[in-house]
Amino acid sequence: MRSFVPIPMVLAVVLLAVAQLPTAAHAQVDSREAIALQNQLYQLRQEMQVLRDQVARGGGAAAGGRSFSSSAFGNDMIAQLLTRVDSLEEQVRQLRGRVDETQYQGQRQNAELGKRIDDLAFQMGNAPPAGPAARPPATSGPAPVPLAVPTPSTAPPAGPAATTPRVRTPEIALQEGNAALARRDYATAEQASREVLANRASPRSYDGQMLLAQALSGQRQYPQAAIAYDDAYNRSRKGVYAQDALLGLANSLAAINEKKAACDTLGRLRTEFPQPRNDLRDAIAASGQRAGCR
Repeated sequence: MRSFVPIPMVLAVVLLAVAQLPTAAHAQVDSREAIALQNQLYQLRQEMQVLRDQVARGGGAAAGGRSFSSSAFGNDMIAQLLTRVDSLEEQVRQLRGRVDETQYQGQRQNAELGKRIDDLAFQMGNAPPAGPAARPPATSGPAPVPLAVPTPSTAPPAGPAATTPRVRTPEIALQEGNAALARRDYATAEQASREVLANRASPRSYDGQMLLAQALSGQRQYPQAAIAYDDAYNRSRKGVYAQDALLGLANSLAAINEKKAACDTLGRLRTEFPQPRNDLRDAIAASGQRAGCR
């Protein structure tokens, strides 16, 4: 004589198991595997609703037009659903394991990169001033691109008053610094950027930090440029210069033969900005090739 498990009791167990699955699967819903898993869960819920309706009606027609008793249909359906729940739970565990591993690797790379930047800052702080002969040789890296800076709304007074010494506002300093950067007068661009940064209350310090990084890169002072780019990124990790700062940091690290750190930086750029700006796509690919990233 065939025995049947009480349908309401097993149904409650299956429902509880299914209810716990979506939270686990949501850890990486953007991946194809997680989306497929979510689709399976949706289908499973639909089948659970069918089973719930069948139990409420006391049995009825099943798929394919065949008729089963309430107990036979319920036990067969529950056995299939429990098997599928076990399979989905295993997939969720594997998916969460890969997500945790990816997060761990990202945190480790960020920690290593932060330590390398701190080491560079320490070395720069304790190294004697380097003259032109001590600078690294030129590389095939891209030249800095001047930043777009709004034109100041006020102009210097004309006439006799113009002979008085002019005090540059941060906006004027940025404009002139970027003009110097465009004509590859990197020393003048650096001076303008430091003038902006000296005014700590200025809201243009973020622009000044990025200008400083590009000016140092143009002078092939790559260790200092790496620190400046890192500072620009950390000032605003979602700011308008965040992608440029990470790319500049990667190029500067590659120029001082810190290839692994450069590749880690490009990895962070791709992770934080999966859809980079169109004008940076080729530059990002070229930077990865120069650093030998896989």
